[in-house]
Formats: sequence, C-alpha cells, structure tokens
Amino acid sequence: MKLSSELRAFQGRLGHRFTRPELLIRAVTHPSMSSVHRDDNQRLEFLGDRVLGLVMAEALLEADPAAAEGQLAPRYNALVRKEACAAVAREIDLGAVLKLGRSEMKSGGRRKEALLGDAMEAVIAAIYLDAGFEAARVRIVALWGNRITTVKADARDAKTALQEWAQARGQQPPVYEECARSGPDHAPKFTIQVTLESGQSARATAGSKRHAEHASAQALLDRIEAE
Repeated sequence: MKLSSELRAFQGRLGHRFTRPELLIRAVTHPSMSSVHRDDNQRLEFLGDRVLGLVMAEALLEADPAAAEGQLAPRYNALVRKEACAAVAREIDLGAVLKLGRSEMKSGGRRKEALLGDAMEAVIAAIYLDAGFEAARVRIVALWGNRITTVKADARDAKTALQEWAQARGQQPPVYEECARSGPDHAPKFTIQVTLESGQSARATAGSKRHAEHASAQALLDRIEAE
C-alpha cells in the first residue's frame, strides 16, 4: 500500500517511516470518514492512550527520582490529557493529513482539540504496532520534548486549583456562567465568567466552553495571587 505525498511528508515531521503504511492510514482516518468500524482510528486511539500513559509514567520517574506519587500524578495528568496530545498534533501538523467526512470538514474538524488529541493517540498506537514499544517510546519522548521536564510541580488544572482554593477558605465551589457566544457555527467563541462566593470574578474567551472555563479560572487565580 502506497502513501500519498502528504502522508509521506507527515512521516518526516513525525520522525517515523512506516513499514506497514496501512497503520498510518488507519490512524489518520476519523470515524466520520469510515463506514466500517475497523477501518477508522478509534481502536488505535484506545491502544495509543495506554502506550502514552506507560511512557509518560516512566519518563516522569526518570526525570525526578525524588518526587512523591502525589507530585507525579498531576504532572502525569497534564502530559497525557487531550490538550497536551492536541498541542503535539498541531506542532507536527497532524490536522492537515486527517481523513474526515464532509460534516467534520465543514465544522472545522482539523482544528478541534478532541479530534486532534484522539488522532495523536492513534498515531502513537500505529508506531507501536509498526515497530514496537521502544520505537514508540523514543518518538513520544522526542515529540513531548521539554514538556516532560518543565511540567509544573503542581500541574492541577486551573478549575481544580480554584475550587480547592475556595473550599480551603470555606466558600462554595466557583460558579461558571456563559456570558456570550460569537463567531460562525464551525468556529464559535465562548465567553465564560467564573464567580466566587466572595464576589471575586474573571472572564475569558476561547473556542470551546471547556477551554473558556479553564482560562477564566486561571485568570481569577492570577488576579488573586496578584492582590
């Protein structure tokens, strides 16, 4: 099976040349494109998530031999979550080679965080099946790069950190409210306001409600720390 010129170029960005090119083709095929379940990347995504998890757990232990489990867990979560996978996918322009159905194409699927994250996990699984665990480990460590050593010691997401801050002071959990939505249907922008029981609040805008909530929580944490 031959790869298209676009996928051959992608192999260069990825740093792995497939001996079984059908694995790469399946890894970049979204369910919206395939009418046969086994031909899309969902099963590969499931496997890739586990391969990534093992590699990151091992890498974190090596990066900080003195770290306790309570320190390692949030760092691990930060490195394997969909946002991290999507960020790596963008760096190698994985979105450009995804095989998408018409509906996903129209809705901006090549830029969607979850879709990119899932595809990155599928590509990891494809490398694992093509060349084994060591090849997958080497590629993951190279692609994640200094994220592994620079991930914050307290890598909890901003929403969790803000909720814990409020609870530690006897306040109710933060309340998130959608204030505005703008942009076309395929690329909406959401503005979210987070408010504490004390009345402190902050707003942020992002391409998804989830990202806007996290951004508003981070903005409020930054404001609190500056006071």
